[in-house]
Amino acid sequence: MQPSLYVSLSGQIALQKRLDTIANNVANVNTSGYRAEEVRFETILSEASREPTAYSSAGETFLSRKSGGFIETNNRFDVAIKGDAFMAIETPVGQVYTRDGRMQMSPDGGLQTLNGHPVLDVGGAPIQLDPNGGDVTIAPDGTLTQGGQQRGALGLFTISNDARLARYENSGVIPDLPAEPALDFARNGFAQGFIEQSNVNPVAEITRLITVQRSFEAVTNAMSQTDERQRDSIQKLGPSS
Repeated sequence: MQPSLYVSLSGQIALQKRLDTIANNVANVNTSGYRAEEVRFETILSEASREPTAYSSAGETFLSRKSGGFIETNNRFDVAIKGDAFMAIETPVGQVYTRDGRMQMSPDGGLQTLNGHPVLDVGGAPIQLDPNGGDVTIAPDGTLTQGGQQRGALGLFTISNDARLARYENSGVIPDLPAEPALDFARNGFAQGFIEQSNVNPVAEITRLITVQRSFEAVTNAMSQTDERQRDSIQKLGPSS
């Protein structure tokens, strides 16, 4: 097979991966706290032939750290996170970090996500409220006050930009480096009564989808033309019957 076909095939694989990430982003455009998935591509050089040949890598996916817009809900158990920080929750796979600040109180007073995962404080312990204690106030630094008494504080954590983030469910992330408690509450904090939208730009994603689809079609056509030229050459240069 000619190198041009391998190059085209590598391009198809890369474009298919990009299509998959775009489709996933569009499907979660209304998911609170969702981090858009992007693909980082690089060129791989091969010297197997006389002339170096450039191939597209399959691409490395990563989660965008860009913030989404805030929506006011006036729900006392909703919080949006300002800055580049995350809440911590306890899940069956361990501690997970999220920017989906939609919370609820269980019948016994446990503070949890809408999926029932306990919300943790900065020490990694579940937060307990008084089920009969009345309204809860959440300060910008995460301090929880109920009935005039402090009931704990939401844990707020920062994750190094060098960390790779694996997705958990829709809005959770698991870093490969330890998260650290946030110390700068001038840059990071909570806004009670708000939730954060996904950071997906639907118009931009649809535009990318159209562009990638056209590129995929162009690569496919190029492969078909190359294959046709090869068959024609074989027929013309082959031994006559």
